[in-house]
Amino acid sequence: MSFLNTKHKKKSFTLTTLLFSALLLLLFYIGLTYMDPVEEKGIAVNFGQMDFGKGDVQPKEKIKSEPIKTVKEVVEEQQEEVKPVTEPEVNVSAEEKAAAAEKLVTQENEESILIKQKQEAKRKADAAAKKAKADAERKEQQRVAAEKAEAERKRKAEQAKRDKVDNLFGGLAKSDGTAKGGEGDDNKAGDKGNPQGDPYATSYYGSPGSGSGGSGYGLSGRKLLAKGKVKQECNEEGRVVVKIVVDRNGKVLSATPGVKGTTNNHPCLLKPAEATARLHKWNLDANAPSKQVGFVVVNFKLGE
Repeated sequence: MSFLNTKHKKKSFTLTTLLFSALLLLLFYIGLTYMDPVEEKGIAVNFGQMDFGKGDVQPKEKIKSEPIKTVKEVVEEQQEEVKPVTEPEVNVSAEEKAAAAEKLVTQENEESILIKQKQEAKRKADAAAKKAKADAERKEQQRVAAEKAEAERKRKAEQAKRDKVDNLFGGLAKSDGTAKGGEGDDNKAGDKGNPQGDPYATSYYGSPGSGSGGSGYGLSGRKLLAKGKVKQECNEEGRVVVKIVVDRNGKVLSATPGVKGTTNNHPCLLKPAEATARLHKWNLDANAPSKQVGFVVVNFKLGE
């Protein structure tokens, strides 16, 4: 050939042929991919080009075709009869039967005993829980009762202190700022006395004398003629003021121990103080009131 007249042309032709053959073989084995056509989209239009049809109205929707009836072949499967396999009869002796029955009874007894044990354990646990709950409630009630008793005891102790102070000073003011009751030898209500006077004076008149002794008195304008002293039956000390009512003859008509000014209201001191006051005798005074009020002060010491 004229176009392969040179060495280089022949070499180029050979290389081109080999490359083309290799490419052709490669495309043959790998193959070219084929793209499925894209699904069509749009609205189907009936142009009336079918060979059959009936009616006067053109339908707007597609007409469904008559379904094709298919007949399924029913193949009956023949089920093979399975005969039960019977175990060969084994000759069992009476002793073996009795042993088996005894074993079954023993198992049932063990199961029943186990059930009873579980029930008994549950019952004991429930009883213990109830007992613990009852003990806790009882302790709580005891604690509440003890707190109430302690509060009541404190209240009574405070009340006793207030009563003692109240008795000592002749009555304390109430919560509304007023004091009820009164004291004096007149018929009018009130608490007789002088704010500048001695609160522990034995009489409403004059001033108390000085000195010490077993007893003192106060009766306006009257002279003490006789007095006595009744000893206490207990070992107490303190001062007891006795309110007395004396007639014109100087006789003590009544005596009320433990009035204002008393420092010890023990019952074992009040009785001998009252008896001591009744032993006092005053002078006759026709001009004195029919019932004159005064005081007798009795001082008790330890050992007397």
